[in-house]
Amino acid sequence: MSNPYCCIALINPKSPSNVGSIIRAAGCFGADSVTYTGERYQRAARYQTDTHQHSQHIELSHVDNVTDGLEAGEKLICVDLVEGATALSDYCHPAHARYVFGPEDGSISQEVIDRADAVVYIPTNACLNLAASVNVLLYDRMVKLGSIHASDELIIKSRDINNRTKVR
Repeated sequence: MSNPYCCIALINPKSPSNVGSIIRAAGCFGADSVTYTGERYQRAARYQTDTHQHSQHIELSHVDNVTDGLEAGEKLICVDLVEGATALSDYCHPAHARYVFGPEDGSISQEVIDRADAVVYIPTNACLNLAASVNVLLYDRMVKLGSIHASDELIIKSRDINNRTKVR
């Protein structure tokens, strides 16, 4: 792996709106793929909310285990409210990472936590929605790795077609 690589791995997600929002976040922030375990998402997938069609460019695949296919050099990073975890604000992202998120109604198993190269949490006053957590993590990764450069050209490229507003 020479170019930076980022995979979002979801453990048994239940909400198609969350998975759709995660696919959109992956497209916006440069993640390469999204994997998921379990059957709940597949039953509800037709209701997903990927309104920008990022699913056409982001690989979405079902796996039996979030650690399946972990490549040499790819770091396994769990993101959860786990005692002893590192605050995201203090975390340095590896170039090649698989970020594991637990289900909306549960946590990452101790077995996966024990196998992880790092465990991080997002400091908040309460737990975030799954899709919101992925958005925050991917934004933090993008900023810290310097993988995007802010400019008016980026704004023009990224904004909705109905937005032509300017600061005067």
